[in-house]
Amino acid sequence: MASLTSHASRMTPTADEQPLSGENWKRVCARLRAELGDAKFDSWFARIELDSVENGAAILSVPTKFLKSWIQLHYLDRIRAIFAAEMTDIREIEIRVRSSSRTPSRPGRANENDTQLSSSTQRSELATGHLPVQKGANASARGEGSESHGVGGSPLDRRMTFKTFVVSASNKMAYDASQRIAAATPGDAIEFNPFYLHASVGLGKTHLVQSIAQAAEQLGRTVVYLTAEKFMYGFVASLKNQTAIAFKENLRTIDLLIIDDVQFLNGKVIQHEFGHVLNSLLDSGRQVVVAADRAAVDLESLDERIKSRLSGGLCLELGSFEESLRLEILSARAAVAQKRQPGFVVPDAVLRYVARTIDTNGRDLEGAINRMLALVTLTGAPLTVEGTELAIRDLIRTRDPKKVKIEDIQKLVANHYNVSRADLLSSRRTAAVVRPRQIAMFLSKVLTPRSLPEIGRRFGGRDHTTVLHAVRKIEGLAAIDKSVAQDIEFLKRMLTEV
Repeated sequence: MASLTSHASRMTPTADEQPLSGENWKRVCARLRAELGDAKFDSWFARIELDSVENGAAILSVPTKFLKSWIQLHYLDRIRAIFAAEMTDIREIEIRVRSSSRTPSRPGRANENDTQLSSSTQRSELATGHLPVQKGANASARGEGSESHGVGGSPLDRRMTFKTFVVSASNKMAYDASQRIAAATPGDAIEFNPFYLHASVGLGKTHLVQSIAQAAEQLGRTVVYLTAEKFMYGFVASLKNQTAIAFKENLRTIDLLIIDDVQFLNGKVIQHEFGHVLNSLLDSGRQVVVAADRAAVDLESLDERIKSRLSGGLCLELGSFEESLRLEILSARAAVAQKRQPGFVVPDAVLRYVARTIDTNGRDLEGAINRMLALVTLTGAPLTVEGTELAIRDLIRTRDPKKVKIEDIQKLVANHYNVSRADLLSSRRTAAVVRPRQIAMFLSKVLTPRSLPEIGRRFGGRDHTTVLHAVRKIEGLAAIDKSVAQDIEFLKRMLTEV
């Protein structure tokens, strides 16, 4: 955790301050990284510092107002919970923007007012696994010390390669396309551009796009892998430092841009600039790879022009794991664990039981291996089906109710009433469209945890009072019209059956 520096060790507590433990702060950082993952941690917490503890409140500092607002909005509750677990005297968290005149706490970090990235910063980014935009000939063409602004990529997990990706019928087409993209060399005709990959959580899309990045990088191509959050943070930081033009120009000169979790790309200005970068790269024949948790047309918050451009390339979905694939993944993970812990042996019967029982995603399969490893190393007892059943019981979710998405409701209702999903989101007020739209809003309120304002936004930006009117209207009709009640029950059953 060397990148997070506590000023507490250099401060003398006053009478109303509590002494700080550097080890506690390190554990807080370690837990944050473990819970959020390296990409999010490095994007949002690499420059946060613990200044002091005053009257039971931990005082954290960040360099920009944007970073303060983002952390408060998205991560404050999680930080508070981790602090409470590690430092029991902490009752509140306060985040402040530190003065730009403060001496940087990490060697090689540029001053907050700097408008160029120093060479020491570039070396620091390389040491932490970041991918700068400029490499090789491109970097030398710009010249050292000139207007050369690196764009830090998100860290790559070196375990996520094509070699460690388990292939089956559900992902083979996406795997083959990914390999062809990674193997292309500058000057080759680009076959799949943009390449849009989507899948539910834990089905391997991040593994595939990181495999593309690492394979292409080994061939000498200029690659940038960014999460949507890191792209947003980088763009906002470039605006603050007055280097936005250089930031965008650098992105437009790379060979391969990979954006992961594009569903989190928010804000009209940021989406507008991303659209320009996307168009520039595609028009100049450079490869773009995008990953998300759903098809591009289902990303309601994404600009229509961006969705249209993404949909114009090769769009592939990674399917759910079949049992044979789950068994193969478990066998591979168990073999890796056995290398670390030679006494760890998983009988075939146990592997088959876990593969049959856990049918959700790869992360749960990884969790099952970790629980079995803990069971063996902590108790010394051999693995049995009965013992494994107890160890993984929190991962067995086959009986959980299906989570319904608003876009699924819209698709089903549109198909049932023979209208288009675009009609449901439009301003059309014909009877053939109004009734299905109201039913879709009603089902969204009943079957999802979304608020009325959010449902309204998902239905073409309508006001929450419109949604409330639709809910009450359909409730009243269902009570007196048997055919409406039957339609609703049928649609509910179709949406919720596992």
